Amino acid sequence: MGMIRRQAYKYELLPDGDQRCRMRRFAGSCRFVFNKALALQKQRYERGEMEEPLHPSDSMVGIDMGIVRFATLSDGTVFEPLNSFKRQELRLAKAQRALSRKRKFGNNCKKAKAKLQRLHTRIADARRDYLHKATSTISKNHAIVCIEDLQVRNLSKSAAGSSEKPGRNVRVKSGLNRLILNQGWFEFRRQLEYKQAWRGGLVIAVPPGNTSRTCPACRQVSADNRRTQARFACVMCGFEENADRVGAINVLAAGHAVIACGEPVQSDRSAKQEPTEATQAIFA
Repeated sequence: MGMIRRQAYKYELLPDGDQRCRMRRFAGSCRFVFNKALALQKQRYERGEMEEPLHPSDSMVGIDMGIVRFATLSDGTVFEPLNSFKRQELRLAKAQRALSRKRKFGNNCKKAKAKLQRLHTRIADARRDYLHKATSTISKNHAIVCIEDLQVRNLSKSAAGSSEKPGRNVRVKSGLNRLILNQGWFEFRRQLEYKQAWRGGLVIAVPPGNTSRTCPACRQVSADNRRTQARFACVMCGFEENADRVGAINVLAAGHAVIACGEPVQSDRSAKQEPTEATQAIFA
């Protein structure tokens, strides 16, 4: 291969008298606009910047994040998952196989790469659009939003292990990891936080432990309360409800406790995934 030469060219402008006058006038206008804007910003800063926004709603809601259901709110509202990656999975696999058969660095290889990139872009755009619509709806209707402080990085860790200590259920965990990452939970929280800040609302993150195993009626905690992915039935008092909504109700209760008692939320802990929901969600 020959050496790639990068070459730049420099040109000198030789304006006539009229052009020189116009260029100076344009530069002077730019300086005036910049200095005027800077002065206005300084005045606003000295007066205390802008007023704190006041959220139009006085509602408080809890959210349970999931896979079979993307998000379930404590008031019963449900956001179904988009699964943008899953919808394009066959096309992605086909495009990937086509790329693997192309000669490297050839024109056909470049075309195949571009096609694959367009598919990934389409998936990302669809996911981002869905998340914006969901977070905007929630943010407009609720002043305080309580969510689980999920550590997506820990939840989507590989279960492969090492040659000395191989992991268990690697294939099942791999499928779960894809489903979790496809939901965009981290981006969902990020969008909620800045949209609530814009509107004068608040996002409260609470520990996710046992939110789907605790009975909202008698507060009894047991893994037997949730024997299936969808149904919650308390073994103590008999309370029954959709399991995801129970999780959202418990998240809301934890949010109330944070407001009332100032309970700390540990964001750097190692979060545990509840196995019943996680494993069965793959085959639902």
